[in-house]
Amino acid sequence: MADRSYYSPKGGLPPQTQLLTDRAMFTDAYAVIPRGTFSDIVTSFLPFWDKARFWVIARPLSGFAETFSQYIGELLPGGGSDRPETSPEAEAVIFVVEGGLTLTLAGKQHLMEPGGYAYIPPGTGWSLRNEGDSAARFHWIRKAYQAVDGLDAPDAFVTNERDIAPTEMPDCGGVWATTRFVDPADLRHDMHVTIVTFQPGGVIPFAETHVMEHGLYVLEGKAVYRLNQDWVEVEAGDFMWLRAFCPQACYAGGPGPFRYLLYKDVNRHMNLPR
Repeated sequence: MADRSYYSPKGGLPPQTQLLTDRAMFTDAYAVIPRGTFSDIVTSFLPFWDKARFWVIARPLSGFAETFSQYIGELLPGGGSDRPETSPEAEAVIFVVEGGLTLTLAGKQHLMEPGGYAYIPPGTGWSLRNEGDSAARFHWIRKAYQAVDGLDAPDAFVTNERDIAPTEMPDCGGVWATTRFVDPADLRHDMHVTIVTFQPGGVIPFAETHVMEHGLYVLEGKAVYRLNQDWVEVEAGDFMWLRAFCPQACYAGGPGPFRYLLYKDVNRHMNLPR
C-alpha cells in the first residue's frame, strides 16, 4: 500500500486580518465543520486526562448527531489517561493520525502509529499514553453500545490500515473503495468505522439516501460533496455530519486521492417511541 497522509489539526488562532467568511454550515440535515475552525479556543479538557486537549466535532444533540460522539485528541509527550472512559456503556474506536501512542487494552500493550485502529468494547479497561517526544493526535469515536439478547459484545482488537486491503465497490473500475476493519456480516457490531477512498475523478454516482447516520472526517485530498440539496467543497481536515436519510454524493477533485474516516450506525432495530 502506498504511503498514506492523515491530516490532523494543530490549533492556534487566525490573524486579526482574516476575513470571517468561511465554509462552516449547520443545517437540519447536515453540518460542515471546516478545518479552519479547529482553533485553540474551541478545545475541551476531560476528567482524568493529563497533557491532553480535545476538539469535540460531534455530540448527541437535538438536531445534530444522535448516535455517537467524536473527538480529535491531542496528547503532548508524557500525556494520556489511565481512566479515559467514564461511561461503562460506551464502546470506542481509536484511530491515530499523527505521532505514536501506547494503548494498554485488557492488560496488553499496543504501540499505535498513524493508521493505527483499535476497537474497544463496552466495559473494557484501557489506557492511552504518549511515550514519544512529540505531540500525538487521534480520533476517538464513542457510542453507547446497543446490546441484543443472544448476541455477545464484539471482541477488542488493534490493527493498522496498512494491513487491510481495501474492498473495491462494484462496477466502478477501482476508483471507489472502502477499507473495512470489521466483517459487515458480524451482527455483534452496532457501528462501523471505515475509510473510504476515491481516486481523482471518482464519484458516488447517485444520491445515497439511507437510514444510517454519518460522521465523515476528511483525511486526505479534496472533493465536492453533495449534502441534501447543496454541493459543498471540502478538503483534508474538514468534518461533515449527515443526518439519517440526508441525500449524499461526491465528486473527487484530485490531484491525489480523496479519503475520509466514516462512522455509521448499523445492525440494529430502529428505536420505537413508547
